[in-house]
Amino acid sequence: MEQRACRPGDDRVTGDGWLLEGVDVRRVWAALAGRVRPAVFVRSERLEREVGADVTLVLEVHQRTGSFKYRAALGAALFARGRRLVTASSGNFGAALALAASEAGLPCMVVMPAASARVKIDAVRSLGATVDLVDTAVVSRAERLAQLSLADPAAEAISPYDDPRVVAGNATLGSELFEGEDRFDCVLAPIGGGGLASGIVLARDLLGARAAVVGAEPLLANDAARSLREGRLCANPCEPPTLCDGARTPSLGRLNYAILSRGLEGIVEAEEATVERAVRLLFTAANVKAEPTGALALAALLQDPGRFPSRRIACIVSGGNVDPALLCRIVGG
Repeated sequence: MEQRACRPGDDRVTGDGWLLEGVDVRRVWAALAGRVRPAVFVRSERLEREVGADVTLVLEVHQRTGSFKYRAALGAALFARGRRLVTASSGNFGAALALAASEAGLPCMVVMPAASARVKIDAVRSLGATVDLVDTAVVSRAERLAQLSLADPAAEAISPYDDPRVVAGNATLGSELFEGEDRFDCVLAPIGGGGLASGIVLARDLLGARAAVVGAEPLLANDAARSLREGRLCANPCEPPTLCDGARTPSLGRLNYAILSRGLEGIVEAEEATVERAVRLLFTAANVKAEPTGALALAALLQDPGRFPSRRIACIVSGGNVDPALLCRIVGG
């Protein structure tokens, strides 16, 4: 198995058109340089035989706090406007913002579903944030976040995905994918709220790369796919019961929809059994521990292999913060 690390292409951040809703993407990339860990690019011959495709895994499982969300959170924290930060998260963004806020010298509170994986709740607390657990059947994360924001005018609510600083932070991963020669024909990226996929599309367009970007979404939480089909922003009526807790978002963010509706080639909707197969295959064929949301891109490839013939595919494995009991059940199954 061949491994190599790829560093952000900060020297390519030139030219016009770098403002995203008033946020200078160049400033965000410069601020994150040297603070985020470069993604690790992995080729596995066994995995490629299993899926029958030319696949490079783009691993964010070794990123600080275990997922790509640290890029997003650091972009938001370093350019925060409030004296305190609050967010709602199933775990990964909460942990990332807890660490990023502490590095920026800001207190942080994270609203989390009471049903969140214990490993994620413990991680957020261990990084210094206050955790506010809510029963999402009674009050949604967004509603609780709005309540906290009203109660504390000095607190700034940070969306895990619908924020130009978050998208710009995620775009640093895109800069690693698209620097230099065109190595990939297609990038597969998981979609929950759309922050990561938006960052990939943004970086591709700013750097003038030609690769197609395809989203990967759980069939049980397919609001993004429905939004693209219907040409309008669609929402889930309740928190979707998918195994992919990072994709249990009510809908794409407003900013994310604007970027993805014009920048995606399409979205593959993965069944739950296919997501479990992807988690298992990453573990057994590539020695990679991935959470279900993190395995969505590979699940999309498994779900619709005929969509990607003869393409050099970059498959983003976005996070590895999986509950040990769940991983044992999936891998053992």
